[in-house]
Amino acid sequence: MRYQITIRKSAIKTLQKISEPYFSALKKAIYNLSEDPRPPGCIKLKGREAYRIRVGAYRIIYEIFDTMLLIDVIAIGHRKNIYE
Repeated sequence: MRYQITIRKSAIKTLQKISEPYFSALKKAIYNLSEDPRPPGCIKLKGREAYRIRVGAYRIIYEIFDTMLLIDVIAIGHRKNIYE
């Protein structure tokens, strides 16, 4: 089963500001979520229904809706300021 991926506008703006090679790695990680929404190394965040995956020094925060086969990417950012 493939999940459909939606990315919020704020996450797209952040992604556009990231330079290579991180941009390509983040893009690939997001597309890979459609095949495996809970890849090895993903962590369930406390206090909210969201997950986090690590791509180098960057983090992708997303929610999974299993009943609709949907992944909503909430935020993308550097590890220093993604949780603020």
